[in-house]
Amino acid sequence: MGILYLKEKWGSILRRVGIRFVSSTFTALLLALAIIFAPLSGGMVFAQAQSFNGPTSVADLAEELLDAVVNISTSQKVAQRRPNIPLPKVPEGSPFQEFFDELLPNRPNRKNKSPRQRSSLGSGFVIDASGIVVTNNHVIANADEVTVNFADGTKLEAEVVGRDPKVDIAILRVKPEKPLKSVKFGDSNKSRIGDWVMAIGNPLGLSGTVTLGIVSAINRNINSGPYDSFIQTDAAINRGNSGGPLFNMAGDVIGINTAIISPSGGSIGLGFSIPSSLAKNVVEQLTKYGETRRGWLGVQIQTVTEEIAETLAMDEAKGALVGEVVPNGPAAKAEIKSGDVILSFDGKPIVRMRDLPRIVADTPVDKEVEVVVLRKGEEIILGVAVGRLEDGEKQIAASNGQEKEEAKENIETSLGMKLGEITDEIRKSEGIKDTVNGVLILNIEEGSNAQDKKIKAGEIIVEVGQEAVSTGAEVIARVEALKKKGRGNALLMVSSKTGDIRFVVVRIDQ
Repeated sequence: MGILYLKEKWGSILRRVGIRFVSSTFTALLLALAIIFAPLSGGMVFAQAQSFNGPTSVADLAEELLDAVVNISTSQKVAQRRPNIPLPKVPEGSPFQEFFDELLPNRPNRKNKSPRQRSSLGSGFVIDASGIVVTNNHVIANADEVTVNFADGTKLEAEVVGRDPKVDIAILRVKPEKPLKSVKFGDSNKSRIGDWVMAIGNPLGLSGTVTLGIVSAINRNINSGPYDSFIQTDAAINRGNSGGPLFNMAGDVIGINTAIISPSGGSIGLGFSIPSSLAKNVVEQLTKYGETRRGWLGVQIQTVTEEIAETLAMDEAKGALVGEVVPNGPAAKAEIKSGDVILSFDGKPIVRMRDLPRIVADTPVDKEVEVVVLRKGEEIILGVAVGRLEDGEKQIAASNGQEKEEAKENIETSLGMKLGEITDEIRKSEGIKDTVNGVLILNIEEGSNAQDKKIKAGEIIVEVGQEAVSTGAEVIARVEALKKKGRGNALLMVSSKTGDIRFVVVRIDQ
């Protein structure tokens, strides 16, 4: 109920009993009545506005959490360079010996010849009272010694339990004399844009600094790694905050502060935190095994664009388009094929291409899951036994350089490209990986549709319209078949010489 409404309502009532007020007096009376009756009527507009000002104070919350947030200092041994000029040798016992030790640290008979050490500072938080500390991997990268500094002044040497550069998380272990103050992970999936959050850390070396803000965005991709899904916040985060916690108003850790975007290097309200939904599983694996054990599917994927979706007769652009399938990998054993569009994995929909790597990585190794794929307009359900990413990476590395079968040569022209078969001699001379098969692109016509799509000579056409090709004649036949069906575009699977696959839609000239 608003002031204007009250003024009209009560004015009418009071006039009936012969009471009149000047405007300012009447308005003052209405304000008083509004304050008196607000609890009964649900509150006035101006009273409700107070709820938009955020928490009155976070002092009690900060006091409860401060002791669990730590400062991380590291040191790295740095070899010193000897200057090219001769340095004096000071007699032992000289009264000026200490002076020369400081002034000329590389002097031949300096008392302490150990190399200098370079220190860096970051943040972290205790996740287990027994002494488990979480921080960013980049905070401790290349460190020879790591020290955890607590709010009460205690300093403990830390052991690096495990690290994960892909997500930028590291786990440290210290040995305290008594249980430490610890915090726990919350569920970042419940966080909404506009929720209040609090960051605690050591920006610019100022330990125990508390900043307050809101969740500005979720699922941010800043191209820092394969599993980007950051929480964006305007809570001030500066250098030294890396590895520190981002709390919700219940005091649970919903993020690990890890990056900022700033032209000056200082906070401009663009801070990014690893969400707890992603970090929690990594922390558990590193703590238990000292390494990650991520799920692996064994495919290369790319985004389903509007153009590709139209070519595949899809209602909307969604899912992940499968490029190369790793031989003997989980996907290959489940008969997932190049050109399939993965629509869901283990019951979770794949809305965007980058959803799939995160979902697969979080799936337990050896778990049997259902994968829904779109193949030639039909949805197919396949069963997949999830592999381990770390084993898959070793398998891929071991397969590089293996030799395979021969092919024939025959030059044809289609879609503005001169095409030839891959012979043994061409494979060796062009450095084409032995596992790559298809039709070699020898030349691209100037101004052709293929050139418009940035297809280059030296690439290999693997499929046309989701059908494998091995000769130029087969490419021509597939294009002609598409033309007869009234198709205006041809979907090509194109591979680099090393096996990197992408899909390209090329217009067919009628």
